[in-house]
Amino acid sequence: MTQRSFFRVLAAGTIMLLLIGITGCNGFYAKTPLTRTSTEQSNAAIFVSKQAPVMVSMLVNPERLQAFEGDGELSKLKTNLLANTGINYQEDIKPWLGNEITLAVTTLDIDRDSDNGQQPGYLMAIATTQSEKSREFVEVLFSKRALAGANLATEQYEGVKLIYDNQIPATEATPLEKEKVKNQNPLAGAAVGNSFVLFANDPKVLREAINNVQAAELNLTSSSKYQQVTKQLPKEALAVAFLNLPTVAKWQGLKPEAQVYDNQIISLVSNSKGLLAETAFLAKEETSPPSAQLSKPVGALEYIPAAASLAVAGANLNGLGDSDLAQLWQQVTAVLSASPQDVISRLLPPLADVQKQWGINWKEDIFNWVQGEYAIGLLPRQEQTTPDWIFVAEKSDATAAGISHLDELASSKGLSLNSFTVDEQKISTWTQLSAAVNKFDQVKERESFAIQAKVLGARADLGNYEIFASSVEAIDQALTAKNNSLINSRNFQDSVAAIPQPNQGYVYLDWTKSQEILERQLPILKFVEVLGKPFFKDLRSLTVSSYGSDTGLLKGGVFFQFNS
Repeated sequence: MTQRSFFRVLAAGTIMLLLIGITGCNGFYAKTPLTRTSTEQSNAAIFVSKQAPVMVSMLVNPERLQAFEGDGELSKLKTNLLANTGINYQEDIKPWLGNEITLAVTTLDIDRDSDNGQQPGYLMAIATTQSEKSREFVEVLFSKRALAGANLATEQYEGVKLIYDNQIPATEATPLEKEKVKNQNPLAGAAVGNSFVLFANDPKVLREAINNVQAAELNLTSSSKYQQVTKQLPKEALAVAFLNLPTVAKWQGLKPEAQVYDNQIISLVSNSKGLLAETAFLAKEETSPPSAQLSKPVGALEYIPAAASLAVAGANLNGLGDSDLAQLWQQVTAVLSASPQDVISRLLPPLADVQKQWGINWKEDIFNWVQGEYAIGLLPRQEQTTPDWIFVAEKSDATAAGISHLDELASSKGLSLNSFTVDEQKISTWTQLSAAVNKFDQVKERESFAIQAKVLGARADLGNYEIFASSVEAIDQALTAKNNSLINSRNFQDSVAAIPQPNQGYVYLDWTKSQEILERQLPILKFVEVLGKPFFKDLRSLTVSSYGSDTGLLKGGVFFQFNS
């Protein structure tokens, strides 16, 4: 029976425990938020180099996730991941497991020799509450590996006993030895002091981790950047991730052009409505001052129907492209997709299509004169793949001139401006006229034609707002949305209530309705969904916002709301 890599087992376990714990299957989560008694951040950061690409820490004992099992995913995880390892979780791990499990990519190449390929260094630090039992566990684990065919070595390094697989050169190994170890991945382990057990994929990684403790200036806790961003973390965070963004991009073979920030820290906080993932990006240098902040959801959302799959709302649309909210979205998408596309193309593809059809520039021709509140919504339509859109703008002194300019642009493209009334509300449309063959006239012996009108855009003047839409049907939904608007939706209200105020606005996504759009824009999401199936199966919506006033720090959050 082959033995799977214990390091890979624990790594996968850490990630999946997080996903299972924060999901709260079968609605249990929404009623009972998971909180953390400790207010400390990662203690294992002392083992991690300040140059490390990424460090992820779960700051709660996995046993506290037991109440969130729902359909039994946690028990299945323990059974499946530890299968064929000879390890019993209840007997061998549970008795000593503490309140932190940290996983770090310590280096992109352990031996720093590009000629023999790139082998990242992986380190896992597990907190222990009973040092003797955890030391016994390390000894037992490697004894089982030896019985499975591993050739072990031990050494004392700076007062710490290291145990690791001593790889036999392929030229010296017998056929039997090769057969025994071919399914084993390298593993090194050590019990350090009375607080942590370390595992790595190479003894060099363990030695460097010990060096980082003894030479404090080498470890992550001594980094001024790390200290700066950790000050932004909520004390009740259940999990924390710290990323060195340029190194992560290099590791993944990405070359994003929109690399404005050096470091990022992410924390997960639970509340009664869902999960808030807060993030802070540390800029390479001071950025522009944040855009105007709002203390409540914008009134323009009254005209966005609750059926919207995606909505963006804020103030001063003139600065959307340079706003913190846009930078937050663009930074994430640039890293994930290595694409420099602008925020409109990435976030609202139907509006990007309008730019091409009309030959307009949203920023120059429309955004420049929207100085007050705004709201943009996408409405799915069953009969077409491209959703309808609604754009609501608060009036200002520049509104009349802006609309007149749009009429001129439409006219230059051969569009006709028409008006009609629906329920006493005047609606104007930009229409493309074309002739189509109607039938053959037998008397005149020639074809007759019918004039067809295709609406490319509609507009309505309503109180303090101008409303634009992609179709007459969409603008009708906007005009009648007050009875069932997004801003009055309980789901939306619960989501924005979890976002700190004041803030720079929101991007709200109904996950079920917008999943296809997001997957087209960010293909990596499909992979993430497979990895985090327990998380995504109950996901109802997510809301992105930015907040804070520090010019060197982009701070924001994503609130995940789950089905109850």
